[in-house]
Amino acid sequence: MKYIVVLGDGMADQPLEELGGKTPLEYADTPGMDNLARWGEMGMVKNVPRGMAPGSDTANLSVLGYDPKIYYSGRSPLEALNIGVDMQEGDVAIRANLVTLTQEENYEDKRILDHSADEITTEEAKILLEAVKKELENEIFQFYTGTSYRHCLIWKEGMTVPLTPPHDIRGKEIGEYLPDEPALLEMQKKSYEILKDHPVNRARMEKGLNPGNSLWFWGAGTKPSLDPFEEKFHKKGAMISAVDLLKGIAVGTSMKNIYVEGANGGLDTNYEGKADAALKALLEDGCDFVYVHVEAPDEMGHQGSIEKKIKAIEYLDQRVVARIKEGMDASGEDYRMLVLPDHPTPICVKTHTSDPVPYVLYDSRNKEEKEGVCYSEAEAGKTGKLLEKGHELIRYLLEE
Repeated sequence: MKYIVVLGDGMADQPLEELGGKTPLEYADTPGMDNLARWGEMGMVKNVPRGMAPGSDTANLSVLGYDPKIYYSGRSPLEALNIGVDMQEGDVAIRANLVTLTQEENYEDKRILDHSADEITTEEAKILLEAVKKELENEIFQFYTGTSYRHCLIWKEGMTVPLTPPHDIRGKEIGEYLPDEPALLEMQKKSYEILKDHPVNRARMEKGLNPGNSLWFWGAGTKPSLDPFEEKFHKKGAMISAVDLLKGIAVGTSMKNIYVEGANGGLDTNYEGKADAALKALLEDGCDFVYVHVEAPDEMGHQGSIEKKIKAIEYLDQRVVARIKEGMDASGEDYRMLVLPDHPTPICVKTHTSDPVPYVLYDSRNKEEKEGVCYSEAEAGKTGKLLEKGHELIRYLLEE
């Protein structure tokens, strides 16, 4: 028996007037997931525990079977694991986004135009971060390059101070959301002066792209401690993701990290490459469990783009879910596949919420079809099944 999780980050949403009262998931053309729903079972699951912030960190830990209330120590430390940072006791890891700020004279009056600087390339971001490191890095504060706009700051003997995620305040003046810690605030301000006229950013603006003209700090946390996945669930697992957070969770749980060329966390990611890598891991490389994470629906939700979010969901359905199912069916191997979001990223708020999300669990051995069923928030809600503790869902998947 093989086990597969396909996770559409932020895929769940709320009904939209522009879509005739449907969510993007309901509106999208998703024959692959609808097929799983007809032959499988649906329900709702709450992946973000009550009292915890709704993030991909807490929610994906839940989906992987790790109770965030026990295992969560902050988002950035998980990303630091993948970047290769050797965190010491007392170190605090902080996410350092490259963001696009507006150009008001006073830093406090600026607004966050784009939390991802138009999904800046890793190559461009590395050059910008080198400029920042040259001016700001010292024995206490050290910067590490991540992927695209997502980078890491290590604060030696630091504090886990409260910091605001930039995707929560797109379009808002930043004054009231800036760090209270003077050293962090000063570095953010200086980063703008370093980056605003950098040749990389001038070239981006000439192309009509948003510049990465400031760092934004958030997601502070301490060194994580996660149990090995194979030891916990007795399955050899692999992670396929473009983002440092998920790859860091894989490092922390001793899962195999699979690199897919062209996987970038954006709408134009290599969907087929991810599906094919999952099939290879399961059918050729001896893995029992594969976790395929697709970031695009979440990114499009943060951008507030209905059209692009629908497209991201359709790409995930047709180029990942259907492709994996076709490959597994052709192999003759029995398998169970779970498809779900980690959390909603509703278009109307452009950020994460803690609401339950729909899941569909498919078992290749099931021969009973349900007519007229499709995969959506509404259909899953009609089943009356609600799992309050998201970290328990994986044990349901792994049951035979």
